[in-house]
Amino acid sequence: MGMERRFGWASFAAATTMALAAGVTAAPAAHSADDPVQIVVDGNDVRAGNVNGLTYKGLGLLSCNSTSNLLMDYKAEHPDRYWQLVRVLFGGRNPLINHVKIEMGSDTNTSTGSDPATMRTAEELADASRSPGFQLAADAKTVNPKLKVSILRWVMPQWVQTEWNKGTGTDEMYKWYKETILDAYQKYGYMVDYVDPDTNETTKPDISFIKWYKNALTNDTEFADPRYGLTPRQQRAAATAYHDIKIVASDENTTKNIGPAMLTDTELFGMVDAVGYHYTTEDRLDGAPDSATYRPYTKLATGDSAEGEDKEVWYSEGVGSFGWTDYRVNNTEGPGGASTGIGGVQSALDLANRSVKSYANSKRTHYIFQPAIGAFYEGAQYSHKELVSARDPWSGSIHYDAAVYVMQHFTQFARTGWENDTNTAGVWRTVPEASYSGAGGTENVDGSNGAPSYMTLADPKKRDFSTIAVNDSDRARSYRIKAENMDLGTDPAMEVWETRAADPGEAYDANFKHLAAEIRPDADGSYTYTVKPRSIVTFTTLDRSHDKATNQRLPRTAARTVLDTDATGKRHDTRDGVLYADDFGYEEEGRVQVGTDNGARTVTQPYLASRGNQPRYLVDQTGAWEVGEDADGDNVLYQYLDQSMKDTGAWNRNTPNTTVGDFRWENYKASVDVSFPDPQGGLATLGVRQQKGMAATDAAYGIGIGPSGKWTFSRYGTAIRTGTVAASDSYRLAVEARGATVTAYVDGQAVTTYQDPTPATEGRVKLGTDFHRTAFDNLKVEKVAGYTPYATALTDNMDGSVGYDGTWSRNASLGDAMNWYRSTSTATTAGATVTVPFRGTGIDVIGGNDGSAVLDVSVDGRPVVRDARTAATDKRQATYSLRGLPDGRHTVTFTLKSGKIVLDGFTAISGDVDGRVDTTPLRAALEAVGSPDRADYTADSWALFATARSATRAAVSGQRGLDTLGVEQLAGRLGAAYAGLVREEA
Repeated sequence: MGMERRFGWASFAAATTMALAAGVTAAPAAHSADDPVQIVVDGNDVRAGNVNGLTYKGLGLLSCNSTSNLLMDYKAEHPDRYWQLVRVLFGGRNPLINHVKIEMGSDTNTSTGSDPATMRTAEELADASRSPGFQLAADAKTVNPKLKVSILRWVMPQWVQTEWNKGTGTDEMYKWYKETILDAYQKYGYMVDYVDPDTNETTKPDISFIKWYKNALTNDTEFADPRYGLTPRQQRAAATAYHDIKIVASDENTTKNIGPAMLTDTELFGMVDAVGYHYTTEDRLDGAPDSATYRPYTKLATGDSAEGEDKEVWYSEGVGSFGWTDYRVNNTEGPGGASTGIGGVQSALDLANRSVKSYANSKRTHYIFQPAIGAFYEGAQYSHKELVSARDPWSGSIHYDAAVYVMQHFTQFARTGWENDTNTAGVWRTVPEASYSGAGGTENVDGSNGAPSYMTLADPKKRDFSTIAVNDSDRARSYRIKAENMDLGTDPAMEVWETRAADPGEAYDANFKHLAAEIRPDADGSYTYTVKPRSIVTFTTLDRSHDKATNQRLPRTAARTVLDTDATGKRHDTRDGVLYADDFGYEEEGRVQVGTDNGARTVTQPYLASRGNQPRYLVDQTGAWEVGEDADGDNVLYQYLDQSMKDTGAWNRNTPNTTVGDFRWENYKASVDVSFPDPQGGLATLGVRQQKGMAATDAAYGIGIGPSGKWTFSRYGTAIRTGTVAASDSYRLAVEARGATVTAYVDGQAVTTYQDPTPATEGRVKLGTDFHRTAFDNLKVEKVAGYTPYATALTDNMDGSVGYDGTWSRNASLGDAMNWYRSTSTATTAGATVTVPFRGTGIDVIGGNDGSAVLDVSVDGRPVVRDARTAATDKRQATYSLRGLPDGRHTVTFTLKSGKIVLDGFTAISGDVDGRVDTTPLRAALEAVGSPDRADYTADSWALFATARSATRAAVSGQRGLDTLGVEQLAGRLGAAYAGLVREEA
């Protein structure tokens, strides 16, 4: 293909190779840390003829393994918030996301959970609406019709897997792909743009099948099969679009084999349009410089191949921001215990450096987040690794991380996307000679060394350019940018847009993506600017200072209201005794708006039809959980994965289970009807207080039963009690958890009660089965009379409202996914204090602890507990609980007396208590302590006693929000304070 340069393509390719070897991926000319980084943006380096490899496609998102499960609930419950999210991520002149990649599900857990299989058997008609990724793409196309859609597989449905294992499954694989693609086309009006025929994260690309699939795709003429549901007009259009599908390969992770294979296999080269690999910024570097194994992806992108054609190179799966930037800015990971701001390993600036370095070192012009949207319950593997968190569809709360602003520095100051066939779309080119990254690391990128890190994008007509510079260090870094052979017009002014953390006294987002300066070239045509520590800037010749979209702030995060509904499960209602209910009929749900006609319009569809019969609020970890009709024609929830479907190659293999509810639920009774329509057998389980994990056994307490009537009560999967009731094909199971007491029921009769010495106190509801078709109906979660049902709010340990004094280590980089927002604060030095404001009747200290910490506790400036022992707890569990406070605003201070304390978060306890609370223990405690004389005791010990007695008296007189656990704690604190009175020496 032609080049707008003074030498031919072969000469250009040779020159490119020489340039890359000579310095494009090497450090800029030697300079001290204080010298400006010199960048020359030369119009002769803007390769307008390179339409695949150097066009900047921008960003994509991956929808897979349950990460999008709750999005369709947002759409139904809070459509305004959902469609706002669609506009923020996909809309506008400069969309953030240009591509939705869908990993086709197999009802098995391939990471954080399972996505439904579009075809569970060879005979079943494909149903793409089961998978939220296909509908998300359809809706995104309503604001960006040019959005690309791609699919790939990881694990296959068993009917495909069985034949594939025999070495004869190519036809089955093709059928699964084709019928899914055509179903999405029939329902939503778009044709998938790319297919990766190979398995996700392979180490050995299946080149023979890639070729087989491409030939099958090209030569397929059958579009009239009634299974496809296409009208004659649709058949003609579908055939044309289907034959235009491009091939991407091979989504490797730890290997880089497809690049060399393409450079040495002419047939393969001609068949594959894009190459992608995961979780590293680097090219392959073995062999001689002219070999296929030395910088193969750079050669593919730049056209340095025997064919002289450039190919797309993708970072086809990468992470989002780990944790919430709101919180991690309060870390102590910088020099001398300072914060790293919005930077540090696995931060928003790390994402920026990944994009820069993966381009500089391997010429990848497209970064796909896995995921960009976290719409699954926290506590599953890889939690808090996204740009946007959408986990409470009942509240509509959505959190847009500061990483969105950071990534807008790449997408809002260039025209991104894919070039058209005539090369007239004006998509900006990346400029290798004006791009470089010296940041350390290959997956988790560390910019603390202060080395230059920058990437340049340019208008193919050379009229404008933008250079993104990332400084994830604690030192300022100056840049000196010079434009040569560019047509910048009569006003060569450059805008400088910046994102960094707030200065002291400023609002958290005060410095997010704002116009920091307007600069002009000096006498020699250079723009000079100093980039502040821990920041990203975009230098652009575009005029965006008055552009509304560029200046638009992201939506604020709404409160995460606890799931507390009426008996329909639809309407928020804190006044009744129901927390949540679902009869799986959904008469209370209205119609849902769905994008169709390739984004040209939307239609409204019935609730269940719009979502492929997927139930409300359930996030599947394994299994095919779907609403269907029972023998009487009533809707029930089925788990369909049976013995004929179970033997697939799941990455995280578990028996089928699904999760529903709010992580803040504490004292409640969950119940559900279960039945066993599979004549081969079955098992149904109901669990409560699930906080993390992806198995049915990750519920703290649960009961399971089969048609024989044998039941088992378990704690985290370990059997505590067993028994037998009369055999039946249906039962009603229930588990009630109130404080440390847990009771299991079968058909309304208590079968066992367990007193847990170290109780798990909060969490969601779990449903589970074995591999038999099993039915569930009439799920209900109810409050327990006399007990607080839930915590109202979680305050992260790094929230700005939390105050620390003394020696603390506050860490977020490389944080554990099982810690809230991947952050913890740790103290081992006596005297360290933490102060937390909250509203409620008590507070839980959450964190994985060894039980060695001893605490003093004061509330609102008064001592409440001295020498309080903490419990040895797993992550996300309460190591210490304080109850019995008057409902209202309080400030609590915890002082470490000895041992080690790890803080993850704090949950504030609700004052919503239904039913009568017995205060007899309080009156008994007051009577037991009598009326000691203050003059007889030391001031210090009397202060604690006086506070406890005053609180107990107030509670007896009537205290809003007091519950049974509060009564127990108040009585215990009074008794302990009385026992701890110290007499004055005579």
